[in-house]
Amino acid sequence: MKNKIYKNEILNIIRASISEDLGGYGDITSKYLIQPDDKISSHIVCKEKDGAVLCGIDIAGYILEEIDKNIQLKKLKSDGTNLKYMDKICTINGSTLSILKAERTCLNFIQHMSGIATTTNRFAAIASLYNVKIADTRKTKPLLRKLEKYAVLCGGGYNHRFGLFDGILIKDNHIAAAGGIKKAINKIKSKIPHSLKIEVEVKTFIELEEAINCMADVIMLDNMNTSQIKKATEIIRKERGKLCLVEVSGNVNLDNLEDICRTGIDLISVGYITHSAPAIDFSLEFE
Repeated sequence: MKNKIYKNEILNIIRASISEDLGGYGDITSKYLIQPDDKISSHIVCKEKDGAVLCGIDIAGYILEEIDKNIQLKKLKSDGTNLKYMDKICTINGSTLSILKAERTCLNFIQHMSGIATTTNRFAAIASLYNVKIADTRKTKPLLRKLEKYAVLCGGGYNHRFGLFDGILIKDNHIAAAGGIKKAINKIKSKIPHSLKIEVEVKTFIELEEAINCMADVIMLDNMNTSQIKKATEIIRKERGKLCLVEVSGNVNLDNLEDICRTGIDLISVGYITHSAPAIDFSLEFE
């Protein structure tokens, strides 16, 4: 996935989000308080005391543009920037009514996406010391996968497959349905182009041996503890060297991350960075 999102790619999401907030009536509080020709200068500020990694500033611009093409947004920070407490990320000038209409929708995207970028960055900062990549998963909010995977990139992480359509990953239910790892891999190999890599998930050392013998390109060690990961990695390296990538998934957190990285693996896929990342505190303030 490219490290940029264009408006046309998410226009339906933007319009649905605006409609969700305004309904068919608009901002009924503001329209009874504010004159239609009132103008205001404002800015968005990061209020996260521990700082954050910014993500979503362009999305905010798309939202403002959709509500009122005359609003002027000036970016002071770009996506992927490390923010400090009370850093201003942009200024917004224009119709007071329009800015108030856009405020919450803009902040919702920035808070959520910056939360993912910040959480990813905390994992990636540790993993990079051991040349281990932090990758996302398909555990994303429905319809927000493009935005959330973009946020992972902004935080220094990597994208795993985007969906079921762009990568072979044989998981436990595939294995059960096919009658075993060997049968699953052989059946897939007979039908896919030779250049397409095959990844298989293993939970036991018996499954690991079968995956190695079947020449899987990537082996995912699922929900193994650190000692099991180390032993499994040593076996894979002995049998396949670096020709087979070693991925870890399941029960990975910031407390055990460094120990896992020390085992010699290549990458870790972490669902937490998208499905449970805390939102970052931002505020839109009038001058």
